[in-house]
Amino acid sequence: MLNKVVIVGVGLIGAAFALALKRGNGARTVIGIDRDAATLAQALACGAIDRQGSMADANDADLVVLAVPVRQMGNALLALRPFIAAHTLIIDVGSTKQDVCAAARAALDVCAGQFVPCHPIAGGERHGPLAASAEMFVGKNVVMTPLAENFASNIQAVADIWRQLGAHVIIMTAAAHDAVFAAVSHLPHMLAFALVDELASRPNARVFFEHAASGFRDFTRIASSSPEMWRDVALNNRDALLAELDAYLARATRLRQSLAEANDAELFAMMQRAQQARAQWLTGQFEHFRDDAA
Repeated sequence: MLNKVVIVGVGLIGAAFALALKRGNGARTVIGIDRDAATLAQALACGAIDRQGSMADANDADLVVLAVPVRQMGNALLALRPFIAAHTLIIDVGSTKQDVCAAARAALDVCAGQFVPCHPIAGGERHGPLAASAEMFVGKNVVMTPLAENFASNIQAVADIWRQLGAHVIIMTAAAHDAVFAAVSHLPHMLAFALVDELASRPNARVFFEHAASGFRDFTRIASSSPEMWRDVALNNRDALLAELDAYLARATRLRQSLAEANDAELFAMMQRAQQARAQWLTGQFEHFRDDAA
């Protein structure tokens, strides 16, 4: 059991982490820090945290969890730095990793080895502590992108914590993480935001939204996500996201050409490939996919 855990940012993921710890009796005391008083009040009300605190509470903490938007990570680490004890482990839950690794090295200096970068592949379009669940990480992947400075014992300790919360731990480099998630997470969010914004900007937007049904709802569900969080993710993983946008636009251009030419064979072939690939993904049949360079 961890004696004291400090969670900086008690929104959806921070509160879920706290609830999951409490469910498994993984911590004696959980202290929450957040710039928003209403969020702190909700975290207290739902039992995610035992009390609110400040960065000074990290001075004897076993674990500090940084659950803030990625562009705030550097400032959070700088504020934390004076209070880090020799035994304290620090993790983040950000959706980008190369920028967070760089921020940790710059802010923590000789203490950087105590910071183990993490990204739980969990959550949803709802945000805030009232949307959090103690089961949020059960059966979900958590990607860890350790620093060269990390002791093996620290990496193992953090992995053990995630496994105690029910998660599967995957380790990869920060660069590989950012490339993969630009394609399978960051790009879909940008497309959902863009589609809703484009339709909403039309003079007759009401007509479209009155007739939108399950297809639109499913495609755009993630456009309900936090704009602050996803703005930061997009900017901090800009190069990888731009590459994925270019690849998507090239594919969309081919689709447009097939449609303009009424090329039914090419349209059908593309749709069939996509349908089969999604079915294989849903059933875990990854052997059917190319794996030239993970």
